[in-house]
Amino acid sequence: MSIPKEPRQLMINIMYLVLTALLALNVSAEIFNAFEMVDSGLNTANKALDATNDAKPEQIKESAKKQKKLAVYADKVDPAREVSKNATEYIDGLVDLLIDESGDRNGSNDEGDYVMVYDKRELKGKKDYAATTRFMVDEGKGDELKARMLEIKDQFLTFIDEEDKAKFAAELPINIDEEAWKNSPNKKTGWSDFTFGHMPLGATMPIFTKFKNDIKSSEAAVLNYLAGKVGLTKEVVLDKFRVVSAPEKSYIIKGEKFKSEVFLSAAAGADSNTGISISVNGRKLPTNKDGVATFEETAGGLGKKKYEAVARITNPVTGETDSYKQTFEYEVGERSVTVSPLKMNVLYIGVDNPIAVTAAGVNSNEIKVSMGGAGGATINKSGDGNYVVKATRPTKKGEFAKVNVSAPGLTESRDFRVKRIPDPVPKLSKSRGGAMSQGEFKVQPGVFPVLDGFDFDAKCTIKGYRLVRIPKRQDPELSNNPGGKFNPQSKSIISKAKAGDSYLFDNIKCTCPGDPAPRDLGSMAFRIK
Repeated sequence: MSIPKEPRQLMINIMYLVLTALLALNVSAEIFNAFEMVDSGLNTANKALDATNDAKPEQIKESAKKQKKLAVYADKVDPAREVSKNATEYIDGLVDLLIDESGDRNGSNDEGDYVMVYDKRELKGKKDYAATTRFMVDEGKGDELKARMLEIKDQFLTFIDEEDKAKFAAELPINIDEEAWKNSPNKKTGWSDFTFGHMPLGATMPIFTKFKNDIKSSEAAVLNYLAGKVGLTKEVVLDKFRVVSAPEKSYIIKGEKFKSEVFLSAAAGADSNTGISISVNGRKLPTNKDGVATFEETAGGLGKKKYEAVARITNPVTGETDSYKQTFEYEVGERSVTVSPLKMNVLYIGVDNPIAVTAAGVNSNEIKVSMGGAGGATINKSGDGNYVVKATRPTKKGEFAKVNVSAPGLTESRDFRVKRIPDPVPKLSKSRGGAMSQGEFKVQPGVFPVLDGFDFDAKCTIKGYRLVRIPKRQDPELSNNPGGKFNPQSKSIISKAKAGDSYLFDNIKCTCPGDPAPRDLGSMAFRIK
């Protein structure tokens, strides 16, 4: 990737790189605040670019009237602006679709896409990463965006004279980095997957704003080129600047170093950083050739930490020095881990027991989860932060199965009791005994077990029972029935049911997942009416 010469464009690139680094972290509320801060800064820069670009066209057209041959450059102004306008609307359209997909599912009420949080309007679906992955990766909109950006770059180059195209193309802000995803350790399948795959909606907003910034900056570059061709050599001097701090992390762990790049942001930069100086908390920081200073300090106590950044710049036109001051903050926390059952606080034998493991201040790739203790349990990962535990034997009093979690700087263990699946309730039709009409009784296919109030997907099986018919003033009839369904002998006895008869289902045996032997479910008695 070529290194831009303009400090402003370098600033944009650095902000984009910092954003990409942030996306590799566990997304917390503090990081979403960082995304919103970056997005807000980019939007401010875009507004300043719009103001500059709006003022330029008339100046170019007026200057082109000096010579007839300059009219060709004046004629390129409106088409160049149209390319920028269409490109910006295209990206806005993608953003609107993503917001609708992640917020108001009906897409009929824009207000449904937002919620008010502490008097602040926020995207309802900012943490939703399913829509961005489906829309931008699976449905190919990311590849379409990539192709469209390259097409927009080519369209801007059509307004440049042939002899200047090569140099201008190298300096044009629009650029697609094909090397980053190929060298990614996460084995991404392409640029779209690398840029948008499994990224929360709130994290992608600065990416789209950055593309719009590239488009508007390219529009400004084309207009400045056309201005130079018609003799407008006066430099555009912006009078609105902003101090920007781009931290590597806004939430760090006690003992770690807080590191942030601090630089001056403007809609358009000068040719050099002469006259720029930056200090933090009164300490002057060295700046590199692009005017960027790095501030770092070791985190001590817990809680929020504030620092004041001051940037001073000498106006190249007036020679006056102006100062721009802003206060930033970051938060220091400690590593912690939580193990939570997703269904019950007990592990059951024979079924998948889902649990969730969440860790604060720890990269998910560094978390190791294992089983220990009693219960003969094993654990396997089923998704991001989700695991499935399988147990083989119940724990005794004082024994526990242990879910062990380890990561750099912390260890944690959570105890679980292990039980077998509770006894199901044997039923005939919807009843487990009492009076039943002979019509309903005769059409039943057999006895089946019901796990009332059990949240897991488990199926128990009737292994057998003894069926006894006790008719009035007659000898009882008996059938030893294997399985839940009635065998031929049991069907014959059932078909004889008459009002006043009694039926006994005795010694009902059943097995559930994980049972080493059948369990006894007792008896059922019915009176035919």
